[in-house]
Amino acid sequence: MKYLPDIIDYNLKLLFVGFNPGIRSAETGHHYAGKNNGFWKLLFESGLTPYKFTPEEDVKLLQNGFGSTNIVSRPTKGAAEISNTEFKEGALILREKLSRYKPAVVCYVGIGVYRIFAGIKSVKCGRQDLSVVEGVIDYVCSSPSGLNRMPYNEQLQCFIGLRELLGQLNR
Repeated sequence: MKYLPDIIDYNLKLLFVGFNPGIRSAETGHHYAGKNNGFWKLLFESGLTPYKFTPEEDVKLLQNGFGSTNIVSRPTKGAAEISNTEFKEGALILREKLSRYKPAVVCYVGIGVYRIFAGIKSVKCGRQDLSVVEGVIDYVCSSPSGLNRMPYNEQLQCFIGLRELLGQLNR
């Protein structure tokens, strides 16, 4: 199975960070490609993108000043298949990426992603009080995976809050 390449560049307004690629994303080579994943719909309905991108258009994120990566690069059916060692190694790599590329905001697309990366137990959606990497704003939304039980409207409100935060930045 092939690994999914990052969509990343220097000085992005926003970098999305997921757990890891799903099997469908790895097979297609595109981020958030699972048929039940609501990521692209959430981006559009929150006003972050001008229309609902397809996974095949994921590289267009860059045109909006956005990017996408994962804390672990190995594709799995679900995050439960990721070992603690993989998370620890992935956290070190992610910290280096954030320090090097310096996005204005990082949106952790999954409460557990941020919990693992920041090393804290209690996490709520929205802007975080502290940043793991200095100079980068941490923001958390729940996972858009079809496995998530959070109501869609609550997920959408989080992405709307993200759009509003970006609107306040000067980048």
